[in-house]
Amino acid sequence: MKRREFITLLGGAAAWPFAARAEQAERMRRIGVLMAATADDPEYQPRMRAFQQGLALLGWTEGRNVRVDTRWAGTNADDIRKHAVELAALAPDAVVAGSGTTTVAPLLQATRTVPIVFVVVIDPVGAGFVANLARPGGNATGFLMFEYGQSGKWLEVLKQTAPEVKRVAVLRDPTIASGIGQLGAIQSAAPSLGMEAIPVNVRDGGEIERNIAALAHSSNGGVVVTGSLEASRHRDLIITLAARHRLPAVYPFRFFVMAGGLMFYGANNIDQWRQAASYVDRIFWGAQPTDLPIQLPTKYELVINLKTAKALGLEIPPMLLARADEVIE
Repeated sequence: MKRREFITLLGGAAAWPFAARAEQAERMRRIGVLMAATADDPEYQPRMRAFQQGLALLGWTEGRNVRVDTRWAGTNADDIRKHAVELAALAPDAVVAGSGTTTVAPLLQATRTVPIVFVVVIDPVGAGFVANLARPGGNATGFLMFEYGQSGKWLEVLKQTAPEVKRVAVLRDPTIASGIGQLGAIQSAAPSLGMEAIPVNVRDGGEIERNIAALAHSSNGGVVVTGSLEASRHRDLIITLAARHRLPAVYPFRFFVMAGGLMFYGANNIDQWRQAASYVDRIFWGAQPTDLPIQLPTKYELVINLKTAKALGLEIPPMLLARADEVIE
């Protein structure tokens, strides 16, 4: 072989990986997103924008090199399962389970090969989605909404706000692992704060109403709402009952406070959606979900609705107000 031909061949071989990577980068990728909400839900629109912004910062532009297929399934379990099957059949490069456990479970039933990135799941190990947090071990990985230990923090914030509270209705979904785990953490923390934690099934609106009314008949009552789709579904009822019976309440999601609830303490879900884009990006470049550890929240927020506090006759301690990331007047 002549020297010139050898140099030409060598140069072409060296350039090939770069050319292949550039060609791969421009290949249209496909992402499925499954939401247990309606498209006009004001809580989910900022999450989607954060995810799209995260993708854009990593060089992925919808319509140019990525396509996002979003299914707004509402809260009906049959509809969620149907849309999960539809998304899996599209064989996307990755699917984002955008509404916690409610969307992860049907997606895992629909596919064990398509990579799944979940956001705001509470207990993926207890739910059987992953083997452990460091090495998920299957086709799913993602971001925790919070650790169980945070559940006790809700009681602490409630005690700081209304020191006279002794009996607390804990609204939880008993049919999911995270509902059991959150209640357990709250019950463990309650005695040291001089409180009694009373479990209330959050799946049934009538039961919620009866139990909160019963709690209100005795003095020194309060409410802690744990994180679940059912709690979100009944949020208007829960907020209305807390206001009607003048009960201080702590909520697991920011949108409860924006809708008139008293306080929210928890992870910044918007930040987690931006981070989810980075996991999708890594999967695009060949990473496997089993090699991507489950991420814990890095930002926690305290939001207080001062207008609601005044309506309840509560004076928020200055130190708690100073800690708040946001105060709604």
